[in-house]
Amino acid sequence: MIKLLRRSLTARTVFATVFLSALSLITLGGFLSYSLANGFYQNRLDQVLSETERAVSSVQGTIAAASLTDETTLQTLINSVVPSLEITGGSGSRQVALLRSPGQPQLQLFQSPISQDLDLGTIPESLREQVRASAGFLTYTPVSFVRDGVEVAGITVGAPLTIPLAGSFELFLVFDLSAEQQSLALVQNAITVAGIILLALIALVSYLVTRSVVRPVEQAAKAAQTLSAGKLDERLPERGQDVLAQLAKSFNKMAASLQQQIQQLDSLSRMQRRFVSDVSHELRTPLTTIKLAGEVIFGNREKLEPALSRSAELMQNQIERFESLLADLLEISRYDAGAVVADLELQDLNLVVGASIASIEPLAQSKNTEILIELPSGPVEAEFDAKRIERLLRNLLSNAVEHGEGRAITVQVGENSNAVAVCVTDTGVGMSRSQLDRVFDRFWRADPARQRSVGGTGLGLAISKEDATLHRGWLQVWSKPNKGTSFRLTLPKRADSIIGNSPIPLPPRSVQT
Repeated sequence: MIKLLRRSLTARTVFATVFLSALSLITLGGFLSYSLANGFYQNRLDQVLSETERAVSSVQGTIAAASLTDETTLQTLINSVVPSLEITGGSGSRQVALLRSPGQPQLQLFQSPISQDLDLGTIPESLREQVRASAGFLTYTPVSFVRDGVEVAGITVGAPLTIPLAGSFELFLVFDLSAEQQSLALVQNAITVAGIILLALIALVSYLVTRSVVRPVEQAAKAAQTLSAGKLDERLPERGQDVLAQLAKSFNKMAASLQQQIQQLDSLSRMQRRFVSDVSHELRTPLTTIKLAGEVIFGNREKLEPALSRSAELMQNQIERFESLLADLLEISRYDAGAVVADLELQDLNLVVGASIASIEPLAQSKNTEILIELPSGPVEAEFDAKRIERLLRNLLSNAVEHGEGRAITVQVGENSNAVAVCVTDTGVGMSRSQLDRVFDRFWRADPARQRSVGGTGLGLAISKEDATLHRGWLQVWSKPNKGTSFRLTLPKRADSIIGNSPIPLPPRSVQT
């Protein structure tokens, strides 16, 4: 249910409408139910008080008109008058009780008449005290009692009564409100059923109205997804002149403009990739000739004059740099053409890291830079292309040596259940935020004027990023000016697995502390 509400705008709208409507109906139904219950009770209370007043007057009048000479005559009269007030059978029953007030003289033969099925618990002591203190006024209280195994509501009304020869008494009439209770239950059930039906109608109408509005939006969302997938000829149907039709027209114009621009950019990109590839291949032949001639000259530089010997050395260095640049250009062109396929095999990352460090050791020694290694005790195995990962790590290490200001470099290796990682950290010059944003751009250098020990092409980190992406991994960087730089490579252990998190934090804990 929660997933459906998150995914579907229609479901959220219908749910919100029905929920708010249900709250409104519950509030309205509760108010109506309370009003009806109060109305039924008040009407019945007026009737009860009126009936009780007539009954009390009748009893008092009968007693006053009778000639009472002894207890027997009094008992006979009371037994004929009081039970006549009782109504039995049906839902409008009425029970009677004539109770002697406390402190009156006890007669030997007189017995107070009480209805046979009357529960004296319906006449609470508090009500009796109110009746005795009422000075002739009617006093009542709502009560409940059990009839035929069902609890029903009722009203008990009491009035004081003075009987010659017997003293003060209290006359109580207990009225049954089951008829009103049934009527109220019938009305409440009708309100409940009507509310449920109304909610169903509201849900249906809300769904139909919402679908008529949301369907064009969903079509636009699907069309946008299709466009993002590369199908640039996707369009929306244009119907009517309302705001949804304007949305469709604007979307179609945007899609057409986007298609035209993407086609132009794609054409330019293809031309650029082809140009780089063609030029790189065409330069190989003259470069080979130049390299051979340069090696001959460089090999005989001792026979040349000092100035010519120095020129031969410079030429040899530039030829090697040109060759490295050409190799990087060819590699980038293969990535752009989508022609690179990784040769994945189960490898020990520790061995690849060791080979990378060994190849960069001469450069580190020339810079008086110590390389500290933190490796797990056992092998760290994963599926990757060893040659490409070794080249990537060499590039990270050479950058760390060049920019580490001769300080120690730390290489960490870690693993978790689904990934392995290598982190190369230096404490050198670092980079600013703007430099970090461009660190993986092609032909970009943090400090072009900086003198490097090895000739960089500006493509090393770009190719490293492509190598990491080829393995479905991450190549991430952290850096702060004068604090140092950390590059972290994270690779999945299996080619078909997905990385959840890296085994090594970035920046490493040694830098955080």
